[in-house]
Amino acid sequence: MIRTRLAPSPTGYFHIGTLRTALYCYLLAKKNKGKFFLRLEDTDQKRSIDGALENILNTLDWAGINPDEGVMYKNGVVSEAGEMGPYTQSKRIPIYHKYIKQLLDKGNAYHCFCSPERLAKMREEQIKNKRPPMYDRKCLHLSEDEVRKAIESGEPYVIRQKIPRDTVLEFEDLIRGKVKFDCSILDDQVLVKSDGFPTYHLAHVVDDHLMKTNPVIRGEEWLPSTPKHILLFNAFGFKVPEYAHLPLLLNKDKSKLSKRQGDVAVEDYIKKGYLRDAIINFVVFLGWNPGTEQEIFNIEELIDEFSLDRVHKGGAVFDIDKLNWFNGSYIRKLSIEEFVSRIKPYLLDAGFPLDDYPDGYMLKASKTVQERVKYFAEVPDLMWFYFNTPKEYDGSLILNERMKVTIDIAKKALEESVKLLYGINDFSEENLKEVLVNLVKDIGLKNGQVFWPMRAALTGEKFSPGVFEVISVLGKEESIKRLKKCLEII
Repeated sequence: MIRTRLAPSPTGYFHIGTLRTALYCYLLAKKNKGKFFLRLEDTDQKRSIDGALENILNTLDWAGINPDEGVMYKNGVVSEAGEMGPYTQSKRIPIYHKYIKQLLDKGNAYHCFCSPERLAKMREEQIKNKRPPMYDRKCLHLSEDEVRKAIESGEPYVIRQKIPRDTVLEFEDLIRGKVKFDCSILDDQVLVKSDGFPTYHLAHVVDDHLMKTNPVIRGEEWLPSTPKHILLFNAFGFKVPEYAHLPLLLNKDKSKLSKRQGDVAVEDYIKKGYLRDAIINFVVFLGWNPGTEQEIFNIEELIDEFSLDRVHKGGAVFDIDKLNWFNGSYIRKLSIEEFVSRIKPYLLDAGFPLDDYPDGYMLKASKTVQERVKYFAEVPDLMWFYFNTPKEYDGSLILNERMKVTIDIAKKALEESVKLLYGINDFSEENLKEVLVNLVKDIGLKNGQVFWPMRAALTGEKFSPGVFEVISVLGKEESIKRLKKCLEII
């Protein structure tokens, strides 16, 4: 059976790359009628953050990527479900100690009593002499008696893996193909820290064996550690699982995706009002393609189409414009009622007095921007003029050299439009378009020379919905008031 897992650490925000790993694991398991489970890697106790676990579980629930077993979060309570637990590594310490003893007894691991100061000095000398920074194995040949005495005297120690450095190791990565490593340049990594907790390396091997994980899907950054992990599997006599290392996520400049150049936490995009289906659709394309021109998929279609053999080897660029395109596509599919319910919280947070307006007003106003919205958090900036009167107008807003809108033409357009609006009562978009287009012809101007200053006067913006839409929403009294105010100022 295919058994995939997500194994996050509760040390910070839920990274967009972690969501991609979770999604790929979930899709592969579901396609193959397998199991997807969540294991919590919390052995780095110093870096664990309160609330991080809940954030991880809530984000997965929001994304609809629910584990079949492992760590769960329901009704505000963290629990575990499944036959291979515990699924929280800090609860598995006795298991790791049992297996590390096997390595020590076989000579595949050893105690190291070197101080941090000595190790730092050693690495400094190695770098100075242009040698790879590796542990010099000072403690490898300590006798059993020396080790026992040091432990009994209370000396702090770690346990290191003894790498067979005369080995060249090859394995087949499900994404990268054949990979070869020269073990002579691999460091004797720490397997158990001085606090008795295992490092990722030991815990991963033991847990993925006992929990029957296959394949192990993880980020490219773990590729250099894979030969060490395979050596551990072999030392224990375990069957080595298949590995699939996902490509790095990159900024547009091809640097590694980082918070310095934009949001990287899933929570940030949720807060900004990106829809779940849009994010899932976008994230699945960060390193994978279906082999067709289709870009919009629902989750059932993704389960049917997904396969690891279509995951790229090269880094995947996180293109925010593409995410905005996906999200805009999903926003435009919403009914106007659903769209209004989604944007209301953002408008209320911005302080707009929505209760002062009838529901019909909100619906009409929302219709004018739905086609333009990329994510809900930008709606207050796109709709503010429906709830606030522009306070001032400068020449750069009202005048337009390209459209030949001079001060005299702007005044004429505004004066004539005010006269026209006074004389009509049908403020539907269709009627407004007809009478205003006729006005343009009657006064001998071009469309842009009339509609540009009118729209700018009504909205206070260079870019906004069209003049017919805006007037239809604002109504007769408010539209005339704003046009006259702009006339007075200019």
